[in-house]
Amino acid sequence: MYTEFYRLKGEPFLLTPDHRFYFDSSVHSQAMAHLTYGLNQGEGFIVITGDIGAGKTTLVKHLCASIDNKKILAAHIVTTQLEGSDLLRIIGAAFGLKAIPTEKSSTILYLQSFFESAHEHQCRVLLIVDEAQNLSISALEELRMLSNFQVGSVALFQSFLVGQPQFRSVLANPQLEQLRQRVIASYHLGPMNRTECGDYLLHRLQKVGWRSDPSFDASALDAIFVHTGGIPRRINTLCNRLLLLGFLDDLHNFSAPDVNKVWADLQAENPMQALTQPENGALALKPSSTPAVDTEIHGRIAGLERRLATQEAFTRRVATALQGYFHFEDSEAH
Repeated sequence: MYTEFYRLKGEPFLLTPDHRFYFDSSVHSQAMAHLTYGLNQGEGFIVITGDIGAGKTTLVKHLCASIDNKKILAAHIVTTQLEGSDLLRIIGAAFGLKAIPTEKSSTILYLQSFFESAHEHQCRVLLIVDEAQNLSISALEELRMLSNFQVGSVALFQSFLVGQPQFRSVLANPQLEQLRQRVIASYHLGPMNRTECGDYLLHRLQKVGWRSDPSFDASALDAIFVHTGGIPRRINTLCNRLLLLGFLDDLHNFSAPDVNKVWADLQAENPMQALTQPENGALALKPSSTPAVDTEIHGRIAGLERRLATQEAFTRRVATALQGYFHFEDSEAH
C-alpha cells in the first residue's frame, strides 16, 4: 500500500535477503574482503560470523552474484542439524548431481570424481555453508576431509562457513583442531555505525525509485539507529512499519517522535523483546531481590502495559485505512 502512496517501484524494506540491496558498509566491506581473499587463495576455510539480522546471507548472495561461474562452481546451502553422511548428499544435490549414492564411502568417491571433472574443465568447486552453527562435529569433519582432495598442489574443493556467533564456540571443540588449522581467514560481521545506518536506509529507498518522499529528519535517523543498534534486519523491520504509519497518517516527513511511536508498537507486539537488552546499550532487566530493582521492574512492566494498549488503536487505524483503500478501489472499478 505505501509503495503507491510514496510512488515507489517496490518495497524497500523486505526482510528476505536480496543481493540487489547489498550495502557496502565498512563492516560488510571487510567481510567481503575476507571472502575475496579466500577466493584468491583457492584453498582452506573462510569463517564469517555475525548476529542474527547482520546481513550475512545478503553478503553471501552478493558474493555468489559476483563470482565468475566459468572459473568457480559455487553452491550455497543453508544447514539444519546434519550429520556427516547427510551433509555429503546435500552437497552433491547442491551442485546438481543426480543418483547420489546412499552409502557414505560411495558418496565421497562420487564427489571426488565430480571435483576432478571440474578441475579438468579448469573450474574450482566452492561450497558456502549458511547457518554453519547448526553443523555437527561429524559434518564439519566431513568438510575437512573433502578439503583434502587435490590434484598435485591444487585444492579441488573449498568451503566458506557462515554462521551466528556461537559457531566460534563450535569450532573451539578439541575434535576440530585439524579443521581450525585450515581456517585461513576469519571475520565477525558487526553492526553499522550511525552514519552508515542512515546511508543504508536511503540506499534501499533509492533502489526502488525514491525521490525524497518521504523525507527523514536527522532526529528520525538518530532514533532509528538507537532502536536498531545498526543491525540491517532490525532497520528493515522498523522502517517498513514506519512507512506504513506514514501511509495511514498521511505523513511525508518523519521525525523522532514518529520513529519512537512505531518502535513502541513493535515492542508492544513482542513484550519479551522489550525486556531484553538491545545492542545500543540500553539498560536491561536482570533478576534481583533488591527493592530498587524491583521497583524499576514494576515500572517497566507498567510502561509495557501502556504500550500494549496502543496496539489496539494501531490495529483500528490499519483496519480503517484498509476499508477506505478497498472502497476506493471498488469505486474506481465501477
